[in-house]
Amino acid sequence: MTRRERVWAVLAIVAGGAIAIISSTQTWMDVTLRAGATEPIPVPGAAAVTLLAPLSLAALALGLAMTVVGRALRYAFGGTAVFIGVALCVQALRVGFALPIDAIAATVTTTTGLTGNDAVAGLVISITATIWPYLTGIAGIVIALGGFLTLATGHRWASGGRRYQATGGSAPASRPHDAIDSWDDLSRGDDPTSR
Repeated sequence: MTRRERVWAVLAIVAGGAIAIISSTQTWMDVTLRAGATEPIPVPGAAAVTLLAPLSLAALALGLAMTVVGRALRYAFGGTAVFIGVALCVQALRVGFALPIDAIAATVTTTTGLTGNDAVAGLVISITATIWPYLTGIAGIVIALGGFLTLATGHRWASGGRRYQATGGSAPASRPHDAIDSWDDLSRGDDPTSR
């Protein structure tokens, strides 16, 4: 069961991060302006929530790193995943449900040259949300659940790096101690000249 819990936690964090990073390049809102524009202006996720791409990449990195870290870092990464997931969910659902002017202001400013939330609000006729803010909110929940699962079950996971650690002990007694063995002794912190 321990291996399954680890796999589910890592998959949840990585899958949520992948959906969120894909979402950052997709259109979150279509904005129609008064100023005679014939086509709605698409607002990508990265423009609507400026921290979307960095938080998504952090979730991906955390999920992948969680496969090899020890217990202390596992708890730190699990807590960080919960924070990232909650932050992504809150920001994405805020944009999806509230359709705030500050989420479209940068894109409208780039298109029209007008700055300031009041000036942008005066130009906007309608804002329509796509499905991407809601999918990103769900991705944030999945990341947070992966973090909670890590915090709840991380103490039972086997350490991933044990096979890469040097084992204690000296060279086999079946052969004489040579120069390579002396270098290995130095690597372990032993002084080969003290023999």
